[in-house]
Amino acid sequence: MKKTFILIVTLLAISFGAQAQKTFELPLWEGSQVKDDAADARLYVHLSNKPTGQAIIICPGGAYAGLAIDNEGHDFAPWLNNNGISLIVLKYRLPKQRTLIPLTDAQQAIKLVRAHAKEWKINPNNVGIMGSSAGGHLASTVATHYDSKETRPDFQILLYPVITMDKTFTHMGSHNNLLGENADEALEEKFSNEKQVTNDTPRAFIVVSAADDIVPVKNSLVYTQALIDHKVPVSLHVYPGGYHGFGFNASFKDADIWHQELIRWLQRNGN
Repeated sequence: MKKTFILIVTLLAISFGAQAQKTFELPLWEGSQVKDDAADARLYVHLSNKPTGQAIIICPGGAYAGLAIDNEGHDFAPWLNNNGISLIVLKYRLPKQRTLIPLTDAQQAIKLVRAHAKEWKINPNNVGIMGSSAGGHLASTVATHYDSKETRPDFQILLYPVITMDKTFTHMGSHNNLLGENADEALEEKFSNEKQVTNDTPRAFIVVSAADDIVPVKNSLVYTQALIDHKVPVSLHVYPGGYHGFGFNASFKDADIWHQELIRWLQRNGN
């Protein structure tokens, strides 16, 4: 009996040890690139034990004032990993009205993931960007403001995203934290991502609650229309109930439905 117990404990230890090796963190910036708060920016890497080659870099929301890094970040990892998808949670720097800082961090994250693609068993041509709320604004900014093939994501997943900086239907907290209260119209237009879509913008999967009283659903609707106008494949899912900020929370009654839809979408569009 004692030997059996020891064997079981040993097997469990090996199992948990193997799993632990699949989750790690690394700095986003190193060496001369580390200035000011750049040392705080990090990647938390959750690799699947049965990888399909797909990877998602996730940008938590928080109105560009904080990061909901668990509910809109780490909590997605076990589910995605179990479906063969590796998840990289991005702890990006808050802008503090340094408008380009979050975008710079997200683009660096894409570069790092692709640089480690072989080591992490990731297809460098199947790396997507995901974000919720203000993190959805960052993800859609990455998808519409990439500056090279190296920083272009292959797909985008947006949950109840802030899309526009138009004061008539943006989320003003996100607007002010990113651009400042007195941002000029040119800057607002530049970061109104519905106006930056092109024929080369990556395909999109969007989930939103019609009951969202924090970020107007119009953000998702105008972005979807812009994608359609440019013949970019888009899958929009609007659920009647729910609330803003549901993230991976199972209390959102349609969570199982959109989870299934997302996995199907990822499988259909896999490379």
